[in-house]
Amino acid sequence: MIVTNGVNANEVEFENKFIWLQEKLENELAQNTIINCSNRLVLSYKKQKYDPEVPPNLIDSEVGVNTTEEAGKVLSAIFDGRSVFDYPKDVSLIEYIINFLCNPDDIILDSFAGSGTTAHAVLNLNKKDGGNRKFILVEMEDYAEDITAERVRRVMRGYGEGKNAVAGTGGAFDYYELGEPMFNDDKNLNENIGEDKIREYIYYTETKQHLEREHTETAKYLLDTYNATGYYFYYERDCLTTLSIDTLNIITEQAEQYVIYADICTVPQQVLAARNIMFKKIPCDIKRF
Repeated sequence: MIVTNGVNANEVEFENKFIWLQEKLENELAQNTIINCSNRLVLSYKKQKYDPEVPPNLIDSEVGVNTTEEAGKVLSAIFDGRSVFDYPKDVSLIEYIINFLCNPDDIILDSFAGSGTTAHAVLNLNKKDGGNRKFILVEMEDYAEDITAERVRRVMRGYGEGKNAVAGTGGAFDYYELGEPMFNDDKNLNENIGEDKIREYIYYTETKQHLEREHTETAKYLLDTYNATGYYFYYERDCLTTLSIDTLNIITEQAEQYVIYADICTVPQQVLAARNIMFKKIPCDIKRF
């Protein structure tokens, strides 16, 4: 924008959204008025029915000011009249925000999912406009399954009875719980999670692929071969493993190169290089996410 004496001197296309009182805007546009920027005007355009390209000035005038009260009523209806959450967000408010901020195929993340309002809003919008929005909810409190996930289940299949029945939105989701951490506070491997989980983790950090190969006694330390590289995890619980000339026979499958995890390595570097072996020390060379 080029401003001369308080008035823009060139045509301007706004890449972002602006708002202005509807009646005044319509009058000004009819007169081909040039926007005066000298006083840094706060423009406020209100629209009766929102759509993706135009946000309103005041959200509460569109979705109602008693959002917490209305949200409580909706949540109570979903859970058969029970009060299960103290301060839920109103689903129409979250629908409203998602509608003009996100595209119909976006992924919406809620890191503090609470009662699951974000998922409810996404499901409602997808049902209304046929969108393919997805949601990721994160909740660390102990009500994550009984309230957060259960709300999503009930919204999908429908809830309420008689004249108060609300049809289900359809859809599906997966529910996961975090297990124990991969590393202890002392930065060593948490051996309580089991060797198979550690193997899966290390293979994924190396290849970004899921480990599907079966763990067998004949190839005890082999994770798998991927892109001509053999990945080995030379590990024994509660004891140190040493990659030496004598233990190089842990390699059980021919590959162009090898990545071998072990506690200690006594093989000279020139020998490792000649055999295309990269040694990685447990646990310090294991990647942390």
